[in-house]
Amino acid sequence: MRIIFMGTPEFSVPVLDALVAAAHDIACVYCQPPRRAGRGKKERPSPVHARAKALGLLVRHPASLRNEQAQAEFAALNADVAVVVAYGLILRQPVLDAPMRGCLNVHASLLPRWRGAAPIHRAIMAGDAETGVCIMAMEAGLDTGPVLLRRATPIGTDDTTASLHNRLSEMGAALIIEALARLDALTPEPQPETGVTYAAKIDKAEARIDWTRPASEIDRQIRGLSPFPGAWTLYRGERVKLLASQLAEGSGAPGEVLDDALTVACGNGALRVTRAQRAGKGAMEAAEVLRGWEIGPGDRMEG
Repeated sequence: MRIIFMGTPEFSVPVLDALVAAAHDIACVYCQPPRRAGRGKKERPSPVHARAKALGLLVRHPASLRNEQAQAEFAALNADVAVVVAYGLILRQPVLDAPMRGCLNVHASLLPRWRGAAPIHRAIMAGDAETGVCIMAMEAGLDTGPVLLRRATPIGTDDTTASLHNRLSEMGAALIIEALARLDALTPEPQPETGVTYAAKIDKAEARIDWTRPASEIDRQIRGLSPFPGAWTLYRGERVKLLASQLAEGSGAPGEVLDDALTVACGNGALRVTRAQRAGKGAMEAAEVLRGWEIGPGDRMEG
């Protein structure tokens, strides 16, 4: 098929690679404009932009698709279908209508649960037992279109947003190839009206740990916000990101360190920090962190 690909972050790259490997004709790649980043604040292309250039594909990165000229340029590509994966812009009806067979979205949740911007984070933080990927026929509403294919995967007790992100990205790549191959035979299923939830963007205020909460909730917070933005706490005035954890035995005052293995008491139960990042340093396994850090039983993490 002749395809317009629309995506921006690292999550989208395996899908683009899969479309190219399947010998689809990529008419153009649309992504968000380069952003200024790093110490020099130089413009840096998005992961999709960089990958598309490496593949020798035509790339466009308009700031908006609302104006008639941008919409006309999109329609002039005469695509069979547009494949959209975490693109980052709302698509207006003229854009949705331009490809002959519409626009298909690769969405990282089991719709209608977790429509919106941060479905992977929210699934872990909510304690969902499973999540997955849906191939959705796009319409004007926010992730409201009918679903063509879906595939589920369990959320493990050690899963972080990073690990789930990578798994779902690969699942999405395989599923869109299957959907395109079977497009004539697939029957779009409208999403049920019950079970709708919205995955709002992560607010930085959600990242600070409140040790008076139950251990199970803090564990999900840590894993759900890892690696970005990273759940954090204070220890002796130093801000420390906690990037991985597991539930543990023990009790004490909220925030109290219970042993030499970085087990911390919570409002109910305890958890063991297994990966952390001190200010100005890289992420490290807990054992490595402890080698250069005096912290032990009776010390206190501040919420």
